[in-house]
Amino acid sequence: MRHPLDIFHHCPRCGCEGFVVNNEKSKRCNECGFVLYFNAIAAVVAVIVNERGELLVARRGKEPAKGTLDLPGGFVDSFETGEEAVVREVFEESGLQVTETKYIFSLPNKYLYSGFEENTLDLFFLCKTNGAHLPVAADDVEELRWLPLTALDPASFGLESIRKGVSILKEKINEIIK
Repeated sequence: MRHPLDIFHHCPRCGCEGFVVNNEKSKRCNECGFVLYFNAIAAVVAVIVNERGELLVARRGKEPAKGTLDLPGGFVDSFETGEEAVVREVFEESGLQVTETKYIFSLPNKYLYSGFEENTLDLFFLCKTNGAHLPVAADDVEELRWLPLTALDPASFGLESIRKGVSILKEKINEIIK
């Protein structure tokens, strides 16, 4: 199996070509000794359930998995907490203001971006919103809609961690939203 960092042939610190596999998680430079680890990138997923027991789902407007269902969310920015990231992402993608967050579970994922497969750790948060306005699809979301929890089909969701997360939600939603 190819090392995920095989596309990097030069040390990002000194530019040397002696950038070699150090172990299954890293590469190191033979010249300056710099070690680059390939760790998971943090991402957040919003679980927003309305008073009718419906889940807010999005249709992806961009690759990967363009056109498939998703839950609002995205990558955690540098110096941002998971809670701050989920509040920001929900607002960017829907215009909704998150008023409360509760961490519920995490799942690993692979996310193909710009031809590079990123390992992510997707942090799922139960989010309450102000409910003052209807969500409006924005950013990289093509469409937003409310789906009854009983009608959710995990196979309709394009990203592996979201499919698994939706399966967990279907089984344990009553425990989660207490």
